[in-house]
This record gives sequence, C-alpha cells and structure tokens, in this order.
Amino acid sequence: MSMIGAIGSGYGAYANQMSMAAAGSGYAAGGAGKADEAGKAILNPGQPTEAKPGKRVSPAECETCKNRKYQDGSDEMVSFKSAQHISPQAAASRVRGHEAEHVSNAYKDAAMNNGKVLQASVSIKTAVCPECGRTYVAGGETCTKIAYSNEENPYIQARKNMNKQGLLGANVDLAG
Repeated sequence: MSMIGAIGSGYGAYANQMSMAAAGSGYAAGGAGKADEAGKAILNPGQPTEAKPGKRVSPAECETCKNRKYQDGSDEMVSFKSAQHISPQAAASRVRGHEAEHVSNAYKDAAMNNGKVLQASVSIKTAVCPECGRTYVAGGETCTKIAYSNEENPYIQARKNMNKQGLLGANVDLAG
C-alpha cells in the first residue's frame, strides 16, 4: 500500500491559528468582505474573495492552501519523494497520475517475478481546509494484490496433482 498526502499545514484544524494570531488578523464577526478592502494580498488568484460563514478568511486569502505540499510515503521510486506544492486546480490530476505510477509498478513487478495482478485500486482522498473551508485533494492511496506462483512448493504440487486426477477423463469423446 502506498499513500501520497498533503503534509504541513493541511491536516490540523488549528495549524495556522498561531500564525494568524501573530500576524494580527482582526476579523470582526460580520465577515471579511473583499481581499483588497481588507488590505490583504490575494494569495490564490481566481478564488472567491468572500469568506464562508464560520471561516476566518476567503479562499483567495488562505495561507494554508497556498502553502499545502504533497509527499509520497512509500518505498517505491515514484514522483513526490520530496515535498512539493501543487496548485489546488491541478492537485486532482497530479495525484491521480502519481497513483497510476504505483499501479504501473505493480504490473511491472508481477511481470518480472512470474506473478499475476489480482486487484489494483486507487482512491483519491479529499478534505476541507480548516481556514477557508475549501474542499481540496488531500492525497491518494493505491492498493494492489499480486499472486506469485511458486512451482517448487510441495503444497502447490499436491494441489495440481489432485486437480489433474479430477480432470482425467472428463472430456472423453466416445462417439468419435
């Protein structure tokens, strides 16, 4: 099993609370308004500038989304071995492509070691940013099952002999 996931500020609900308090962000209970009205720089262009109810900032101002990084945690040679930032718009396709690398590696491993891939599945994980409330791709997971045949194993030899005895004479054509 392998997993690629967001690291750093993306997981904890209070990940950026201290940095926001230190920066002196004073949002009143009425909401934030537009980014340029509040005097904040737009960190994520193309995102809405209105903060969702109950959230501190809008998606355009979210420092957590701007700094989110992805890293692979498996022992395979694939992409994302070091933490990298991916834009939220490209995260789904990049994570899907990364997980496809793991599936490809499973098929290569099975072909090289006299095995057969029984099952390969990929799941893409999503989460909600605790600071701005935007849904983002949090990572992915690949699960593969490979069966390797071992002809030298005496149990496999015994099973094949039993199958052979059961199949002998099963397809006899007496009319011919």
